[in-house]
Amino acid sequence: MRLFIALNLPKKERQRIYRAVRPMRDEALPVRWLDLDTFHLTLKFLGEVRREDIPVVEEAMQRVAQSTKPFSAKVGGFGAFPTIRRPRVLWVGVEACPELRCLKQDLEWTLGACGFEAETRAFHPHITLGRARDARAGAFRGLDSLMASLDFEGTMNVRSLELMRSHLSPEGARYSVLSSARLQA
Repeated sequence: MRLFIALNLPKKERQRIYRAVRPMRDEALPVRWLDLDTFHLTLKFLGEVRREDIPVVEEAMQRVAQSTKPFSAKVGGFGAFPTIRRPRVLWVGVEACPELRCLKQDLEWTLGACGFEAETRAFHPHITLGRARDARAGAFRGLDSLMASLDFEGTMNVRSLELMRSHLSPEGARYSVLSSARLQA
Protein backbone atom coordinates (compact mmCIF):
# COMPACT_ATOMS: atom_id res chain seq x y z
CA MET A 1 0.00 0.00 0.00
CA ARG A 2 1.18 3.51 -0.82
CA LEU A 3 1.15 5.39 2.50
CA PHE A 4 2.06 8.74 4.03
CA ILE A 5 1.57 10.59 7.31
CA ALA A 6 -0.35 13.84 7.06
CA LEU A 7 -2.08 16.68 8.83
CA ASN A 8 -5.64 17.16 7.59
CA LEU A 9 -7.59 20.39 7.70
CA PRO A 10 -11.22 20.74 8.72
CA LYS A 11 -13.65 21.00 5.82
CA LYS A 12 -14.42 24.67 6.57
CA GLU A 13 -10.73 25.63 6.19
CA ARG A 14 -10.37 23.56 3.01
CA GLN A 15 -13.41 25.40 1.59
CA ARG A 16 -11.89 28.79 2.47
CA ILE A 17 -8.66 27.86 0.65
CA TYR A 18 -10.61 26.58 -2.36
CA ARG A 19 -12.57 29.87 -2.61
CA ALA A 20 -9.38 31.93 -2.28
CA VAL A 21 -7.78 30.07 -5.20
CA ARG A 22 -10.75 30.56 -7.55
CA PRO A 23 -9.05 33.37 -9.55
CA MET A 24 -6.21 30.95 -10.39
CA ARG A 25 -8.59 28.13 -11.28
CA ASP A 26 -10.51 30.54 -13.56
CA GLU A 27 -7.39 31.23 -15.63
CA ALA A 28 -6.61 28.98 -18.59
CA LEU A 29 -3.57 27.46 -16.89
CA PRO A 30 -2.46 23.94 -17.83
CA VAL A 31 -3.08 22.68 -14.29
CA ARG A 32 -4.98 19.71 -12.91
CA TRP A 33 -6.57 21.27 -9.83
CA LEU A 34 -7.03 19.08 -6.80
CA ASP A 35 -10.42 18.58 -5.23
CA LEU A 36 -10.72 20.38 -1.90
CA ASP A 37 -11.30 17.03 -0.15
CA THR A 38 -7.69 16.09 -0.91
CA PHE A 39 -6.07 19.16 0.70
CA HIS A 40 -3.59 18.09 3.39
CA LEU A 41 -0.03 18.68 4.58
CA THR A 42 2.25 15.69 4.07
CA LEU A 43 4.68 15.22 6.95
CA LYS A 44 6.26 11.96 5.86
CA PHE A 45 5.89 10.02 2.62
CA LEU A 46 6.41 6.32 3.36
CA GLY A 47 5.94 4.86 -0.12
CA GLU A 48 4.93 1.23 -0.52
CA VAL A 49 4.36 -0.37 2.89
CA ARG A 50 3.40 -4.00 3.43
CA ARG A 51 0.18 -4.56 5.36
CA GLU A 52 2.05 -6.40 8.13
CA ASP A 53 4.30 -3.33 8.67
CA ILE A 54 1.41 -0.91 9.30
CA PRO A 55 1.31 -1.60 13.09
CA VAL A 56 4.97 -0.50 13.31
CA VAL A 57 4.09 2.81 11.63
CA GLU A 58 1.04 3.28 13.85
CA GLU A 59 3.08 2.63 16.98
CA ALA A 60 5.70 5.18 15.87
CA MET A 61 2.94 7.73 15.22
CA GLN A 62 1.48 7.10 18.69
CA ARG A 63 4.88 7.60 20.37
CA VAL A 64 5.40 10.91 18.58
CA ALA A 65 1.82 12.07 19.24
CA GLN A 66 2.09 11.27 22.96
CA SER A 67 5.10 13.56 23.28
CA THR A 68 3.64 16.46 21.26
CA LYS A 69 1.26 19.19 22.43
CA PRO A 70 -1.49 20.37 20.08
CA PHE A 71 -0.54 23.60 18.31
CA SER A 72 -1.56 25.97 15.52
CA ALA A 73 0.27 27.14 12.40
CA LYS A 74 -0.60 29.95 10.02
CA VAL A 75 -1.64 29.14 6.47
CA GLY A 76 -1.10 31.64 3.67
CA GLY A 77 1.09 32.74 0.81
CA PHE A 78 0.99 31.00 -2.55
CA GLY A 79 3.86 29.55 -4.54
CA ALA A 80 5.07 26.84 -6.87
CA PHE A 81 7.73 24.12 -7.00
CA PRO A 82 10.31 24.10 -8.50
CA THR A 83 9.80 27.61 -9.92
CA ILE A 84 6.86 29.88 -10.63
CA ARG A 85 7.79 30.11 -14.33
CA ARG A 86 7.93 26.32 -14.85
CA PRO A 87 5.85 24.91 -11.99
CA ARG A 88 5.06 21.29 -11.34
CA VAL A 89 3.15 21.92 -8.09
CA LEU A 90 1.10 24.97 -7.07
CA TRP A 91 0.59 25.36 -3.33
CA VAL A 92 -0.46 27.46 -0.35
CA GLY A 93 2.16 27.66 2.37
CA VAL A 94 1.99 26.59 6.00
CA GLU A 95 4.09 28.39 8.59
CA ALA A 96 7.18 26.36 9.47
CA CYS A 97 6.71 27.14 13.16
CA PRO A 98 9.02 25.45 15.70
CA GLU A 99 6.27 23.04 16.79
CA LEU A 100 5.70 21.85 13.22
CA ARG A 101 9.42 21.48 12.56
CA CYS A 102 9.83 19.47 15.78
CA LEU A 103 6.88 17.23 14.89
CA LYS A 104 8.37 16.56 11.46
CA GLN A 105 11.81 15.82 12.93
CA ASP A 106 10.40 13.55 15.65
CA LEU A 107 8.56 11.54 12.98
CA GLU A 108 11.74 11.29 10.88
CA TRP A 109 13.80 10.02 13.83
CA THR A 110 11.16 7.61 15.13
CA LEU A 111 10.40 6.15 11.70
CA GLY A 112 14.10 6.06 10.85
CA ALA A 113 14.63 3.76 13.84
CA CYS A 114 11.91 1.53 12.29
CA GLY A 115 13.81 1.26 9.00
CA PHE A 116 12.15 4.01 6.95
CA GLU A 117 14.49 6.15 4.88
CA ALA A 118 15.02 9.71 6.11
CA GLU A 119 13.89 12.64 3.95
CA THR A 120 16.89 14.55 2.62
CA ARG A 121 15.07 17.52 1.06
CA ALA A 122 14.47 20.66 3.09
CA PHE A 123 11.04 20.80 4.76
CA HIS A 124 8.77 23.34 3.05
CA PRO A 125 5.34 22.82 4.61
CA HIS A 126 2.58 23.37 2.09
CA ILE A 127 -0.81 22.22 0.89
CA THR A 128 -0.82 21.19 -2.77
CA LEU A 129 -3.55 22.92 -4.79
CA GLY A 130 -2.78 21.66 -8.27
CA ARG A 131 -0.27 19.92 -10.49
CA ALA A 132 0.94 21.48 -13.71
CA ARG A 133 0.72 19.53 -16.93
CA ASP A 134 3.47 19.73 -19.50
CA ALA A 135 3.14 23.21 -20.89
CA ARG A 136 4.57 25.28 -23.68
CA ALA A 137 6.95 28.11 -22.88
CA GLY A 138 5.14 31.10 -21.42
CA ALA A 139 2.06 29.10 -20.31
CA PHE A 140 2.49 30.43 -16.77
CA ARG A 141 3.28 34.05 -17.69
CA GLY A 142 1.65 36.30 -15.10
CA LEU A 143 1.24 33.54 -12.51
CA ASP A 144 3.55 35.35 -10.10
CA SER A 145 1.43 38.51 -10.09
CA LEU A 146 -1.80 36.49 -9.95
CA MET A 147 -0.55 34.61 -6.89
CA ALA A 148 0.59 37.86 -5.27
CA SER A 149 -2.91 39.29 -5.72
CA LEU A 150 -4.59 36.42 -3.85
CA ASP A 151 -5.52 37.22 -0.28
CA PHE A 152 -5.73 34.35 2.17
CA GLU A 153 -4.84 33.93 5.82
CA GLY A 154 -5.89 30.87 7.74
CA THR A 155 -4.96 28.68 10.64
CA MET A 156 -4.18 24.98 10.80
CA ASN A 157 -5.00 23.61 14.25
CA VAL A 158 -2.83 20.51 14.64
CA ARG A 159 -4.54 18.02 16.94
CA SER A 160 -3.71 14.66 15.35
CA LEU A 161 -1.55 12.79 12.87
CA GLU A 162 -3.21 10.68 10.18
CA LEU A 163 -1.84 7.63 8.43
CA MET A 164 -3.13 8.03 4.88
CA ARG A 165 -3.39 5.66 1.95
CA SER A 166 -3.00 7.01 -1.56
CA HIS A 167 -5.08 5.40 -4.31
CA LEU A 168 -3.64 6.40 -7.69
CA SER A 169 -5.82 6.60 -10.80
CA PRO A 170 -5.82 8.41 -14.17
CA GLU A 171 -8.20 11.01 -12.64
CA GLY A 172 -5.71 11.75 -9.85
CA ALA A 173 -5.02 10.47 -6.37
CA ARG A 174 -7.70 9.72 -3.81
CA TYR A 175 -6.82 9.48 -0.14
CA SER A 176 -8.25 7.56 2.77
CA VAL A 177 -7.41 7.69 6.47
CA LEU A 178 -6.21 4.36 7.85
CA SER A 179 -5.64 5.53 11.43
CA SER A 180 -5.11 8.61 13.60
CA ALA A 181 -2.95 9.48 16.59
CA ARG A 182 -4.10 12.38 18.82
CA LEU A 183 -1.46 14.80 20.10
CA GLN A 184 -1.41 14.58 23.88
CA ALA A 185 1.61 16.00 25.71
